[in-house]
Amino acid sequence: MKLLTLSTLCTVSLLILSGCTTTPTPEKKAVIDSTLPVVTLTKNGIITDMKTVAFEWKSIQDPRVSAIYLYKRDPKDTEVKGLQFLTSIENRYKTHYVDITNEPNSRYEYAFRTVSKNAEGKLSQIYKVSTLPVLRSVAWIHSIVGLPRMAKIIWRPHQSERVESYIIERKTLEDQKWEEIDRLEGRLNAEYIDTELEDNHVYFYRIRVETFDGIVSTPSEIVKSVTKALPKGVSHITATKDLPKKIKIDWEASKNKDFKRYYLYRADAMHGRYELIAKLYNNTFLDKIDKDGQSYFYRVSVVDKDGLESKHDKHTIMGMTLSKPEAPAIAEAKLLGNVIKLTWKNTDPRIKSFIVVRKHKDGWFKEDVKRFKNIKANVFIDKNIQPESTYTYIVYGVDKNNIISKASSEIKIETPESDKIIEAPKVNAVEKKVATEPKPVKKEQIVQEIISPTDDLDLNEI
Repeated sequence: MKLLTLSTLCTVSLLILSGCTTTPTPEKKAVIDSTLPVVTLTKNGIITDMKTVAFEWKSIQDPRVSAIYLYKRDPKDTEVKGLQFLTSIENRYKTHYVDITNEPNSRYEYAFRTVSKNAEGKLSQIYKVSTLPVLRSVAWIHSIVGLPRMAKIIWRPHQSERVESYIIERKTLEDQKWEEIDRLEGRLNAEYIDTELEDNHVYFYRIRVETFDGIVSTPSEIVKSVTKALPKGVSHITATKDLPKKIKIDWEASKNKDFKRYYLYRADAMHGRYELIAKLYNNTFLDKIDKDGQSYFYRVSVVDKDGLESKHDKHTIMGMTLSKPEAPAIAEAKLLGNVIKLTWKNTDPRIKSFIVVRKHKDGWFKEDVKRFKNIKANVFIDKNIQPESTYTYIVYGVDKNNIISKASSEIKIETPESDKIIEAPKVNAVEKKVATEPKPVKKEQIVQEIISPTDDLDLNEI
């Protein structure tokens, strides 16, 4: 009797309807007609799922019944006491109703009441219903480790045909929460490959399944995957500094089991931009450079069969082509009669011969340039000079590799007018010897063999 009274009082509550179209709500004050039929469920009148509860009741034959009221109580909702009006079923011929507003693994209470135009019937029996637990995830999951910048997980397809998709979740040692990274449609899918990962990094994975009606399962077992580490790099590199117009770079051979090749990088400065200049299978390289004294910085990396490249910024070596010899130092330049004598000092033991470049300026604009090569001594005598001209001389040294030294300082000599240039004495071949003793000749007037200019000399570097 107390339950009936409590159920009657519940009808005065006014709630938002759920589960069907908009229908009239119970009146605040209702007359109870005990002669109206009571809703009775069939033998298998309750079917539950994770989020839904389905009811089936016996057909209502009384023509006075205009609707059936359904009441519901959620025991977890402690702020609401007693049964609350849920919905009104407006057709007495209906015998089924499905409530989809539930949570998985939860308990609820339901009751029914028939309604006529002027009164309400007795409250039915209170039915206690429990929804099913959340669907479990896949029963077996496995990870593949050691892949280059990727991880692969495989699992056994879920047995339930209600499964629509798989939710892939990932977490690292640094992460606090799981992250959903992808969804795979189709129950029979059984693998996932996660790409663009960090090298030698630990990742954790788990899977949830989602049904066609939007129910998400509990998470699966957690599996761990570790990505492949970068290959070990080169720790010892050498580069030459004494080879003409080339630099030879050598390094220790890689001991990586899955070694494929080396990458050689070069830069103009220690901390400059390094550019890839060679892909090699041997641990040596000859860098040909058409420049003397040119320095470069080199780094070598190791690449494995999966395309992973080792770090190369820890070991840098500087190489340099053989530098130019030091420039000769001009010691003296004199006008002796009708010749110019030029002497210099060899300042570099590498120098094996010398080149003299003569510039003859005749007037304001005209200038003639001649080059004299393969000079073995440290002296040059120029006999082909003209009066009232300006001569400029530069001396270069040449080593055994034909590397031309830096230029000496320039020496300029101006010749006087023609009548002031002393002519060398001429000797008559048929002239008889005189008894008198020949006039002594000054030492400065003794002239060595004149070296003629060479037209085919290539001095592009001068």
